[in-house]
Amino acid sequence: MPSSAHDRATARLAWTRRTLGDPALTLESASSDASFRSYWRTMHAGQSWIVMDSPPEREDPRPWLAIGERLAKAGLHVPKVAEQDLQQGFLLIEDLGSRLYLTELNAENADKLYGDAMDALLAMQTRVACEDLPPFDHIVLVNGLEVMPKWFLERHLGHTPSCEEWDVLEAAFDVIIRNALAQPRCFVHRDYHSRNLLVVDENNPGIIDFQGALHGPVTYDLASLLRDAYVAWPRARVEGWVESYRQRLRHAGVIGDDIDAAHFLRWFDLTGLHRHVRVLGQFYRLWYRDGKPGYLADVPQVYRYVIEVARSYPELADFAALLERHAQGRDLTKVGA
Repeated sequence: MPSSAHDRATARLAWTRRTLGDPALTLESASSDASFRSYWRTMHAGQSWIVMDSPPEREDPRPWLAIGERLAKAGLHVPKVAEQDLQQGFLLIEDLGSRLYLTELNAENADKLYGDAMDALLAMQTRVACEDLPPFDHIVLVNGLEVMPKWFLERHLGHTPSCEEWDVLEAAFDVIIRNALAQPRCFVHRDYHSRNLLVVDENNPGIIDFQGALHGPVTYDLASLLRDAYVAWPRARVEGWVESYRQRLRHAGVIGDDIDAAHFLRWFDLTGLHRHVRVLGQFYRLWYRDGKPGYLADVPQVYRYVIEVARSYPELADFAALLERHAQGRDLTKVGA
């Protein structure tokens, strides 16, 4: 273990022992994410706790605390904070367990679990103040899309787009961006999916990884939830859930009666497409730049979403064809394949 990682581990354990007054407790890895943040589980006096390790110079824990406080005030189930050391970047928080939606979802319970998640999403979108959050604006939208050509086409597939291909990419990106900007704005979690939702006994679901929240398009989190990179459902079932959420938004006054099912589905489809184009580049960036190969196995699902949605809209057919032309015959899960 490099000395810096060893020093961090030593400091983390010492802080936890001191905070809980237990010099014998130990820490076990609970999870890590795509950032520099990590989570550790410990037992003390019969209770399980999570220690969040968020190195301030790399992952300032204050946004997590601030957004979590807003969500808790809105009645959402986020981890309660027992102790914090912002200078070191250690937080002692409630353990929501390990029953991720990812492992718990099945064909029989999906309606119930997604129903809970959509109820929580509606609460986020109608009760959480967000006008002061960073905007999910044109710049953020463009930057997200441009990750894909750089890391998927150029770095992974070894293809530099021609001028004509850039015209196709930019035309598609313009369609996707205009779709996102046309929607009502609300609180956006940004990663509202099966790896960040936990099945809990009270006030389901438990919600984590919300620190990057923005003020943005109303269908973004819905697309993250129902077009999950890690869980796939038949299109008809997804569209049923989408329509049920449209009705929730309509009854809540977030959208008007003029936003019919087809209009809302287009919002959802193309907003999800933005997310998956970005993720398609991001998963390769995590490997090539950050040395994190764990997401490569999920690339085929993300790629399928991109192609299926783009194919279903005539103005994006050339975009789908461009990607298929260069990805055909390649193993997207292996570097250099």
